[in-house]
Amino acid sequence: MLKAGHTYKLTISRISDYGVYLTDGEKNEVLLPNRYTSLADKAGDEKEVFIYHDSEDRLVATTETPLLRSGETGYLEVVDKTAHGAFLDWGLHGKDLFLPNRNQQGGILVGHRCIVYLYEDNITGRCVATCKLKSFINNDLVTVEPRQQVQLLVASESPIGYRVIIDNRHWGMLYRNQLFRPVSVGDKLTGYVRRITEDNRIDVSLQQEGYAQVKDSADTLLHLVQENGGRLALNDDSTPEEVARRTGMSKKVFKRSLGMLLKSGRVTVNEQGIKLNQ
Repeated sequence: MLKAGHTYKLTISRISDYGVYLTDGEKNEVLLPNRYTSLADKAGDEKEVFIYHDSEDRLVATTETPLLRSGETGYLEVVDKTAHGAFLDWGLHGKDLFLPNRNQQGGILVGHRCIVYLYEDNITGRCVATCKLKSFINNDLVTVEPRQQVQLLVASESPIGYRVIIDNRHWGMLYRNQLFRPVSVGDKLTGYVRRITEDNRIDVSLQQEGYAQVKDSADTLLHLVQENGGRLALNDDSTPEEVARRTGMSKKVFKRSLGMLLKSGRVTVNEQGIKLNQ
């Protein structure tokens, strides 16, 4: 069964005046309109497509990539409001994502962005957005582990840091005193689970811990030196603020990463900074 909000790899079964019909292994068909086809398309070809409902409530396919799929969270722009709800730009031509009034929270203004979760309405099967995340994002049953790499969406800011959504499933905290690069609400980041408390609170970081962190940061530092013409005006005497601004690392991580590069013979360092060895 083909469901709205999902991406599928389907096979062209037949060609019509309106586009090509795609089928899955169970012979369910969906139309891919002419806008997304080419004269070279023929029966038997495979297409990776996203499925959604058009304005006439029919399932249709597109080769465009949406900003959100079913079960995902994102930071979308409000493009219109009506008596029944708001419409969000989710990256599809001529089709906006509906945010019903019942799913809104806080001020929803045209031209502004909001954090939403996309789900399939259990009655209509249509893709719907909601700002009320409690039913979808929670820490009741934590499915991640310490040191695990995760995907983060920055959801809100507080004096101590940023509340983030982890892998579209859990809430986490990214603390301000552990940040060495700018972060904003709506950013999608790769992070790492630092700690899970007894009451299932999850702390995350943008850096790995231990040897993996140093190796990754050493690679980043080497890339920065290469991009800067083989020289980088930083050394052990550089201030933590300058190191963070130039590299996005803490002074501690920078020194350990530089030590790894020096040990491997990739660079040398003096009063002028780091120099790439030829």
